[in-house]
Amino acid sequence: MIKHIYERIGETVYEETLENGLHVFVFPKPEFGKCYAFFATRYGGMDTRFQLDGQWLDTPMGIAHYLEHKMFDTPDGGNALQTLSATGASPNAFTSTAITGYHFECTDQFWENLKTLLTFVSVPYFTKESVEKEQGIIGQEIRMIEDQPGWQAYHLLLEAMYQHHPVRNSVAGSVESISHITAETLYHCHEAFYTPSNMVLCVAGNVDPEMVCQMARDILPQEKKPPIPRDCGAQESQQVFRQEDSRTMAVSAPLLQMGIKGTAAPDGPSQIRQRLLGELACEILVGSSSPLYNRLYEAGLINSGFYCGYLDYPGCAFLMAGGESQHPEQVRDAILQEGARLAREGVDEALFQRLKKASYGAYVRSLNSFENLCVEQAQGYFAGGDPWTFPELYDTMERQDVEAFLAQWVKPEQTSLVVIRPQEERS
Repeated sequence: MIKHIYERIGETVYEETLENGLHVFVFPKPEFGKCYAFFATRYGGMDTRFQLDGQWLDTPMGIAHYLEHKMFDTPDGGNALQTLSATGASPNAFTSTAITGYHFECTDQFWENLKTLLTFVSVPYFTKESVEKEQGIIGQEIRMIEDQPGWQAYHLLLEAMYQHHPVRNSVAGSVESISHITAETLYHCHEAFYTPSNMVLCVAGNVDPEMVCQMARDILPQEKKPPIPRDCGAQESQQVFRQEDSRTMAVSAPLLQMGIKGTAAPDGPSQIRQRLLGELACEILVGSSSPLYNRLYEAGLINSGFYCGYLDYPGCAFLMAGGESQHPEQVRDAILQEGARLAREGVDEALFQRLKKASYGAYVRSLNSFENLCVEQAQGYFAGGDPWTFPELYDTMERQDVEAFLAQWVKPEQTSLVVIRPQEERS
């Protein structure tokens, strides 16, 4: 295995690519009594159209999430979650726009738990009856999600910003879309995306890295398959699809969700650098320590729950800000004006240095979590970069980079505003 030592963040990582294409990363932590394992595939809610055996397949929205639910079924009629929990482990799984991950944390019987994880994720078992039964369970989950104002605002924002990119798809799908999912379709999706060459295994704890690799070799399929072609939709305009949208729901105050559509960076170090730069630009623009945040807060236009951040997925990237406000249009206009002013007049150097140090420190502190460590490693690998080079990437960031970023991104034609209004109001 290759041993990487990152002195600036105090981390050591062992890396190996197995013969079947699986990438394995192990963070040895001999001083800890707990272990954490994360087994993920580069397959999420956006991957509904792909090519398998030379044929393009269109699958229902929500199928990646549906498959995640069904993967815990085992041929003996059991459930892998119960198997893991019986050893004292804390297992779970999630599906996002771009990845699906299965994980557990434990203090005992790590190797038994790792064997269970690798086995049930790599060996699917579905029946027509079990798939149909799951439709009711997930359908109820979808209805509950759709009743949440925050989810509605976020989903409407993606539909407003993007006309074609499948990031606008709901990860869970709709009650109607999941009604078209069959056991056969689930097997096709597992065959396409749950292959070792499309997956990554990350482990942190007091474990032998070589033993982790050997267990993966013993359990997982031996064949290495080529990448699966995916369709991310027609070319998007730089402008947003719609600049405004609104809904009424049972909220006590208007809820705004604002998005600024940017350009995704190529995979590799440039993507990681743009993500760090985007987060820093958000903090300078309207983060909780920025002058604009303080002005909006003092004017009563936002409250302490207001947030701003950078998000990116394969083929798309955007800034997002949101929170409660009685005057959401005023908040949007103030953010656009501040972005233009900072690009024109420049960012205060002292503010830049202070927020840069704060962002760096927050990133370092997040690595105290085994979960964050493994998930960041997996996402960095899928993006074609090394996430632990972030100290060197921060070193390259200057005030002028933030100013150029704001000048390129923060424009009215690249901005969408969604408002969830109280039901007694009219949009």
